[in-house]
Amino acid sequence: MPRPILDETNPLSLEGIELGRRLFYDKIMGRDSAFACADCHQQDKAFTDGRALAVGIGGRQGTRSAMSLVNLAFNANGFNWNGSSTKLWEQAIHPVENMLEMDEDWEDVLIRLRRSEDYPQRFRAAFGIGNTSEISRELAVKAIAQFEMTIISADSHFDRVVYRNTEFFTEEEQLGADSLFFVEDVPVGTLHPGCGHCHNAPSFGDNFFKNNGLDDVANLDDFADKGFGEISGSRFDNGKFRTPTLRNIALTAPYMHDGRFSTLEEVLDHYAEGGHGVENEDPNITGFDLDDRQKAALLAFLSTLTDESLAEDLRFASPFE
Repeated sequence: MPRPILDETNPLSLEGIELGRRLFYDKIMGRDSAFACADCHQQDKAFTDGRALAVGIGGRQGTRSAMSLVNLAFNANGFNWNGSSTKLWEQAIHPVENMLEMDEDWEDVLIRLRRSEDYPQRFRAAFGIGNTSEISRELAVKAIAQFEMTIISADSHFDRVVYRNTEFFTEEEQLGADSLFFVEDVPVGTLHPGCGHCHNAPSFGDNFFKNNGLDDVANLDDFADKGFGEISGSRFDNGKFRTPTLRNIALTAPYMHDGRFSTLEEVLDHYAEGGHGVENEDPNITGFDLDDRQKAALLAFLSTLTDESLAEDLRFASPFE
């Protein structure tokens, strides 16, 4: 993996990481102490929730899919589907307040944290504060971000083949890699453009914002969800969303920012159809032929990106179980 992108305003510490892990899994963060970050970001699903649209407290349905939290330490281009937060800890502020997510007032969360028998000493150890009154929203989300920075996924079959030379691809996996995924020097609009243009190793996601041809709209103002355009203010960015990592993609169905595709087969069919020709579609969204053998090979390769150890790594698991 590349070097992590560290935040000088939030240096990592063992105490901060452990505090963040507890806050991440503690329902004390949600309304009536009934909802946690981990309810939408589950370890066995590569920190997604298995739903098309995230479901918050009381069964309230959100407007987008819960993104995977793996390898956020390598993202330099803004967080959330639309890049609405430039820092990881800033992103963690909003789910607590969002009525469709945790629906709680931060002041009520802080009251519970300050009155806790455990948290004041953990905040003191992590951030050097002297009084419980110094426990703040900013320190809480910085601790959560420290924990999230440690959720690294880099122990897949792909890694063991390519970087460690301890395993081998099957013939089918190799076909998917060489003929379909890592395709170079293909003129735009001809043949298969190669998934690796947007999802190249080792991160398998460039975290840039693109229109990947999902919606057929008459003009750029007609996107139901304007995505990155809401943040940039540019009409040409409407309908663009962050390119996520494909690491652990077999664990994170359904797919896309709105979970519209239930299976990877549907995702491949979408890209083979070539989008809708909307003026801001990424140039790599072109139609191509994909027969059953090629589809099976590409799916086999995508499965090599699953990190089996991630779901069982105790460093990322709930401290309350």
